[in-house]
Amino acid sequence: MSKPKSTVTEYRNYYLPPNFPALLLSGDYWKISDVPSGRLHFHNCLEIGICHSDSGIMEFFGQPSFFKAGDITVVPRNIPHTTYSTKGTESRWSYIYLDPAELLGSMLPSTWKTLDLSLSDFPVHRYIMHKEEFPQIYQLIISIIAEMEEKRPSYQISARGLFLSLFIELYRIQAMEGKDKTLTASDDEGPDNSLVIAPALDYIEENYMQQFSIDLLADLCHWSPTHFRRVFHDIMGTSPLDFINNTRIMKSCNLLRSTEESILDISERVGFHSVSSFNRYFTKVMQMSPREYRKQMIQTDKRAENQSILEYAGWMFPEK
Repeated sequence: MSKPKSTVTEYRNYYLPPNFPALLLSGDYWKISDVPSGRLHFHNCLEIGICHSDSGIMEFFGQPSFFKAGDITVVPRNIPHTTYSTKGTESRWSYIYLDPAELLGSMLPSTWKTLDLSLSDFPVHRYIMHKEEFPQIYQLIISIIAEMEEKRPSYQISARGLFLSLFIELYRIQAMEGKDKTLTASDDEGPDNSLVIAPALDYIEENYMQQFSIDLLADLCHWSPTHFRRVFHDIMGTSPLDFINNTRIMKSCNLLRSTEESILDISERVGFHSVSSFNRYFTKVMQMSPREYRKQMIQTDKRAENQSILEYAGWMFPEK
């Protein structure tokens, strides 16, 4: 019996503004095709979606889950999934991508500081929630979207408060239902590779500023270094070392754009041994020096003060 063809999995890395690590994708052009893409994707951050029209299917772990207008989706980071609309329709969506720990950490009481805000244990059968069953969650997300779209004075403070209320509601669900996982990967198929490397991706995201070995990442995934390198490259399309350095470069872009720290200080903060190696790798990835990038982004920000982040950020357009 021939081995079934592996599903293509795509990693989408969203880099969120450090001062307000939440990103809204919305608008009439955010419509999902009725043609299945043939590949899965997963993110480095939490995805919250709301379907405004029509219906369709989301797939998790090879299992279809149906959605309709008014439904809310909550997908933790590193969970492979795909979405397509009912035949002959294009469902319209709004999406929020965020880093809950960075966004809400300063608002939590000291007794909550060790709480895992990633929703990594959120019950799979609650990745899609119906408006009729969870009207409070629906209304909170609608209010958050309105704040982020309208950007009235102090909107970020208001949005943080709404996000905190939303997370309290989500954690109540997790506490009650977290152990009831009705959808799991098939035992005879083995674990999905993108899930198996999730510990390495999580470690890189949380420790990119430190020095660590590829052997450590392989050990986190319970693989040999050689096998880990091969599978990581198959999934991510790049080597573990290049992925780590790319992560550091993207983090440095946020700092170059949002702070006045020196290039030397930024290079050290994101984990490079020397400013020369940082400059060299930055130029390789971004096709310009850090200094040129900072200058260009200052000019871009001035032009884009009244524009959406969609005008200049990556991974920001619906699939067709």
